[in-house]
Amino acid sequence: MTPLTRPFRSVLYIPGSKTRALEKATTLPVDAIIFDLEDAVSPDEKAKARELLAETLSGTDFGPRYRLVRINGQDTEWGPKDLETFAKVGPDAILLPKVESRAAVAEISARLDAEPASARTRLWAMMETPLGILNAAEIATGPRMEGFVMGTNDLAKDLNCRFRADREPLLTSLQLCLLAARAHGLICIDSVFNAFKDNEGLRVEAGQGRDMGFDGKSLIHPAQVAITNAAFAPSAAEVEIAQRQIAAFEEAEAKGEGVAVLDGKIVENLHVETARALLAKADAIAELES
Repeated sequence: MTPLTRPFRSVLYIPGSKTRALEKATTLPVDAIIFDLEDAVSPDEKAKARELLAETLSGTDFGPRYRLVRINGQDTEWGPKDLETFAKVGPDAILLPKVESRAAVAEISARLDAEPASARTRLWAMMETPLGILNAAEIATGPRMEGFVMGTNDLAKDLNCRFRADREPLLTSLQLCLLAARAHGLICIDSVFNAFKDNEGLRVEAGQGRDMGFDGKSLIHPAQVAITNAAFAPSAAEVEIAQRQIAAFEEAEAKGEGVAVLDGKIVENLHVETARALLAKADAIAELES
């Protein structure tokens, strides 16, 4: 699986300080886990959480789940040690908080270059400040960059905007990051839905995120996983249409025609590319769940 076909439907935050949560994470049907050392860990627990998480990741099999570690900022007393520790552990990716420039990404990447265990470790960026949003296209070109995670709680605070069910005050920021991610071949993960007991609200917001083009959604509770996995997976109807589009186009090509007609609609090569990508995603999900 390539980064853009690998499923990232559900990306669950797990506190790096909670032993039982770390153990439970090995059984959850999530596509990716953000092992959090930043917001989810109190200052007096951060050093202990770092040691616990490093030991856990070094000795625990999380199966096909993609492993990201969100470290503390390099301007904090914990950030440099976080980076030093997990450069040696070599998770799938390190998630950087409050990224605002390409230079910040390049600095971290250079430090990872010195550690052989991190040769395959990628970098992801939390997009959660106004300056970070404005610099999204530049940040996307940073070395080792593979994905964005939207952080709309912090962003909304800085923007002084109101939380609304339709997220209208945040749409520009969400779309700017999506544009930058798609322009440079990055994964882009939608922000958390705070009301973890509101299943219908989550279903609506996850559907909005999928309609916009996000690859998946970050989550704060395991109860949110099933709804999010369903929202970001190709539906049976979408798979069936994709298969028919490909068949119709191939039949048209065999006749020397450049377009096909299916159910009264034109099918061009661009539709076939989208259909094949959808089927590849469906196959990748089936592989993860097998």
